[in-house]
Amino acid sequence: MLKLPELNSEYKLTHDQISQYQRDGHILLRNVCSKAEIAAFRSHIAAVVAQHAKKQKDLSERDTYGKAFLQIGNLWKRNEAVKKFVFARRFAQIAARLAGANAIQLYHDQALFKEGFGGLTPWHQDQFYWPLDTSQSLTLWMPLVDVSASMGSMDFASGSHKNGRLKDIPISDESDSYFKDYIKNHDFRICPSGEMRAGDATFHNGLTLHGAAANKTGQTREVMTIIYYPAGTKLLQPGNANQQIDFNAFYPGLKPGHAAANEQTPVLYSEP
Repeated sequence: MLKLPELNSEYKLTHDQISQYQRDGHILLRNVCSKAEIAAFRSHIAAVVAQHAKKQKDLSERDTYGKAFLQIGNLWKRNEAVKKFVFARRFAQIAARLAGANAIQLYHDQALFKEGFGGLTPWHQDQFYWPLDTSQSLTLWMPLVDVSASMGSMDFASGSHKNGRLKDIPISDESDSYFKDYIKNHDFRICPSGEMRAGDATFHNGLTLHGAAANKTGQTREVMTIIYYPAGTKLLQPGNANQQIDFNAFYPGLKPGHAAANEQTPVLYSEP
């Protein structure tokens, strides 16, 4: 294997950027990775996704969620090169500082490849899926290729995280309709991330309402995500079937009220 970049150097965040993230529940950061760094890891991530893609139905045969993207999780367990990317100290340090945490843990990673002419990503809250007792979980969303707005970059409802957990509803046509009305009724400003270069990244709170438009191009929108939460977070009693699935998969042997911590969810960064 070729020598891969270390991704350990610090990405300097300003106090204004941290304040902006806490206020809005999301932020776009430019050049979190260089072109060379992304190029070094992209083929490894894409190779894992390609193996998963062989098992998928044709795009026309999938439901709304299935048309949104090819989704595969825990790539770090499947490929050592991808593990190095997911465990990057640089990313985890950003996450810790945005969340106001002294230490940050990995929840899991997900590749989200929106195929050419793939469908929209319905409006939703990520934390619907997570049995975690925290308001400071967050996701890094990083394109591996340059992404135009017409390829389906992210849209956020600024400040929506402050309203906490909302309707108990998975990503679907129903969530898209319900949360569009919710955003309108609560006068949240929709903030599109727009054009992003490979290596740019958005970070968003697990409670922030967000979605993405359909991919109107023939090029795949290749995106890697990493989900984090503050060290010391405790487990909740699962409130829906999806949370129960995650509880069983990520925290076997643990119970609600226990610290959400085991070898599957390591601490990736702690303040010295």
